[in-house]
Amino acid sequence: MFLTRPAGRTQTLTALLLALGMAAVVGTALGFQHIGGYIPCKLCYEQRTPYYVGVPLMLLAAASSRSGGPAWLTRGLLFAGGLLMTYGLYLGVYHSGVEWAWWPGPTDCGDVGASVDTGGQGVLDALDRFVPPSCDKAALRVLGLSMAGWNAIASLALAAIAYRGAIARP
Repeated sequence: MFLTRPAGRTQTLTALLLALGMAAVVGTALGFQHIGGYIPCKLCYEQRTPYYVGVPLMLLAAASSRSGGPAWLTRGLLFAGGLLMTYGLYLGVYHSGVEWAWWPGPTDCGDVGASVDTGGQGVLDALDRFVPPSCDKAALRVLGLSMAGWNAIASLALAAIAYRGAIARP
């Protein structure tokens, strides 16, 4: 079983690569939001969760591997990172399918937890001006793929790296 193999340099480098890759993906999404002005929908926010959990998890895996921690811990954390990215792949494909109208999205698609600048008015007055984005409309497409589609590709690549690192020889 892969959990009993010793962990080594390969697992350390894999964990660091994953932490960096996950941080880059979620950082790009945050950049589009805070610098580019793209307001995320509910599904966009949900797609960030595996990255928010995955980055510290991969840093923990790297620390465990580097410090000579138990192999089952390091490899188990890498495998957990793979599972997180598999879930991220599911979310990206689901959201892309909603955008392409292949299947319906959630009924509460317009409910966004973002803060609204009320401009000195009350929240109810601001609601007349602010319309949360819908999950079924892609805010941006690059090379034919929405950000959800690109997230699916990134999640697939990161999951493959995580699984490979979990079973690789030290």
